[in-house]
Amino acid sequence: MPPPSDVVVVLALAGMLAVAFVHPSGRVEALVGLTCAALTLATGLLTSAEARSALTSLAPVVAFLVTILVVSDVCARAGLFTAAAQRVGRWSGGKPALLFTGVFLLAAVVTAVLSLDATVVLLTPVVLAACLARSVPAGPGTYACLRMANSASLLLPVSNLTNLLALPHLDLTFTGFAVAMAPVLAVVLVVEYVGLRVLFLRDLTGEPQPDPTTLQDVPAFPLVVVGLMLVGFAAVSPFGGQPWWVSALAALVLSVWGRHRHLLGVRDVAHAAHPGFAIWVLALGVVVAGLSVGFLGDAVAHLVPDSLSLGAIVLIAVIATVLANLLTNLSATLLLVPLVAPLGNTAVLAALLGLNIGSGLTWTGSLANLLWRRTLTAYDVAPGSVAFHRVSLSLTPPALLAAAVTLWLTS
Repeated sequence: MPPPSDVVVVLALAGMLAVAFVHPSGRVEALVGLTCAALTLATGLLTSAEARSALTSLAPVVAFLVTILVVSDVCARAGLFTAAAQRVGRWSGGKPALLFTGVFLLAAVVTAVLSLDATVVLLTPVVLAACLARSVPAGPGTYACLRMANSASLLLPVSNLTNLLALPHLDLTFTGFAVAMAPVLAVVLVVEYVGLRVLFLRDLTGEPQPDPTTLQDVPAFPLVVVGLMLVGFAAVSPFGGQPWWVSALAALVLSVWGRHRHLLGVRDVAHAAHPGFAIWVLALGVVVAGLSVGFLGDAVAHLVPDSLSLGAIVLIAVIATVLANLLTNLSATLLLVPLVAPLGNTAVLAALLGLNIGSGLTWTGSLANLLWRRTLTAYDVAPGSVAFHRVSLSLTPPALLAAAVTLWLTS
């Protein structure tokens, strides 16, 4: 029987996860997060120094989250996602299979460069509109966005907050991380693409549909800034630079540009940054730190293998998958990565396989899954749980296994 202090922390985490699922206003998110963090501190499981350490380690990640959300929002307002989707549609000639292929690749690129939130929140509605305009079934394209939001976030440290949280535990630069994960991602993309083609075979065999859209100009300035931002990430990493330094500069430049072009105002920038969610993530770090020193941390530590054989890598990925789907992948990252870090880079990367790919298994595995569902609900086309799990249960296990084997072979 867990002691009362552990029970309080578990209930605090449950309250925070409930807020994440309901996704209320930013003020409510922040208030619940602060309350749950305060309850965790009141148990005495964490010292003030340990709480400060948790917040200090999370602060650069949250700073990146806030600034990259602003970058993505300005790009969306400028029409970058719309222009890209239109060109994919024009390239496809209205053929459903080609349209799906283009959307699949576009979603992978957006996820890798601008993070998975941009894919599920900003790109998915554009893809949905492109499919509806051509009377093409929207399922393949929207599911491509969802699957790439989780799986394609393996490539770069900035593609997912899980990667950024793990980065301090890795002896890898920004470029080194990408080199290590590139072959893994390549294999995962093949598995995901083939699997989606098979699952949606009927939807992808229709007749070509006319393209009714007039192409918008690609906004050059945001595209250049995003490109320079990506170069900046790689440039500052060998010198100990933080990704948020670069994303903050990009957010500032794009906000000034967007203001000059009358695309947004100061309030819009503040709203795009989602400060309530940022406070929630910081509070989550305190709550999970409390769990880590309690019974759950001990239980997970006993499951972690002490080798890096193929079986051990698969086991770490599976543990990460289970934790992600029980606690969400952000909570699972904070709990698991410090426990596997002593085994080295390969063990941490194996954990990220489960935290990224594995989080696509259930609705609760990743906040991206819930945001994607909420985005489609706004258009009254959200799939039911049976349809969602038909896809996730068909694709996640083979993708995760293929990724683990590839990581073992290349490490």
